[in-house]
Amino acid sequence: MRLCFLVEEQYRHDGMPLEVIHQLRAWGHQVDVVWPGRSLIRISEAIQAGSHDAWVLKTVSGGPGLTLLEAAASVGLTTVNDVRAIRGVRDKALAAVIARGKGLPVPVTYAAARPEEFAEIAEAEFPLVVKPADGSSGRAVRLVATPDRLLEPGGPAGPDGPVGGLLIAQPYVPNSGTDLKVYSVAGELYATERCSPLHPAHAVRERQVPLTPEVARITAGIGDVFGLDLYGVDILLGPDGPVVVDINDFPSFRQVPDAVARVSAAVLDLARNGARGRGREACGGEASVREDAQDMQDVQDTQAVGRTGAAAPPATAQAGATAAPPSPFAAPSVPRPTRPAASIGGGR
Repeated sequence: MRLCFLVEEQYRHDGMPLEVIHQLRAWGHQVDVVWPGRSLIRISEAIQAGSHDAWVLKTVSGGPGLTLLEAAASVGLTTVNDVRAIRGVRDKALAAVIARGKGLPVPVTYAAARPEEFAEIAEAEFPLVVKPADGSSGRAVRLVATPDRLLEPGGPAGPDGPVGGLLIAQPYVPNSGTDLKVYSVAGELYATERCSPLHPAHAVRERQVPLTPEVARITAGIGDVFGLDLYGVDILLGPDGPVVVDINDFPSFRQVPDAVARVSAAVLDLARNGARGRGREACGGEASVREDAQDMQDVQDTQAVGRTGAAAPPATAQAGATAAPPSPFAAPSVPRPTRPAASIGGGR
């Protein structure tokens, strides 16, 4: 297969998605990498050529990569995740409205262009968690105890706070200081826990934890509502039960067993059969049967990772793949992460 990954500068040295790119190449697939923040892209020629089976996005919220992904989708190319789903969760204000409207446990959400506007919220609803609507990786998330602290240094309008753009505020959910991060890899769910960015002094060992039926139902519901296949959900266990406080498309997948192999296999499956909303019915005929068979082989190969510690290449790679026509993109070498291969990087 031929895949195009859109990777922004923030993730240039991160294990996710760089290790996935290396894994896919090791399996014999052609992977081109575009760095939206530092590349001249012949966008009309590259996208209209339609030479890639799927496009995959790993960029910060508000970055230029999403526009390129939407351009690819506009001419009927497959994207991982579905581009409409990505847009729905990248805007945190929009995501809160959609999720709450579908009955998912999301806090009441307020939006304003300036932090001082949140002073109109009843003091009984403080403390508030204030963050940029287009934020990512825990950037500029602030806990504001009282209305008079909205404008103090270090607050939402402080020197390290966001400049311009929409802000959202949600009443703080009392919790133990531990975030529950649940990852979905094409329908398989994995729960992990980590320290909350609002409680950095709270010592939490990042680890995989059991997934309760209620949290599994909520996480699966997020995928259904937004049409996501590869995603992560931040959940707090509050006094009234689990509460969803963030949703991320293509997250870090930290602490997911054999994450690189599992995510690589999922990317191939979604590239061949389409993300949610496109469905297997879009793939028909003899070629589809051959690809489904190869999908099964890829998944079986990934299962060997847990037993041997190294991913075996798919059958097509072993036999030698047919040379693909020239790509409209240059495919720069992707630096391997300096951390051990088992460590998966990425932001919250």
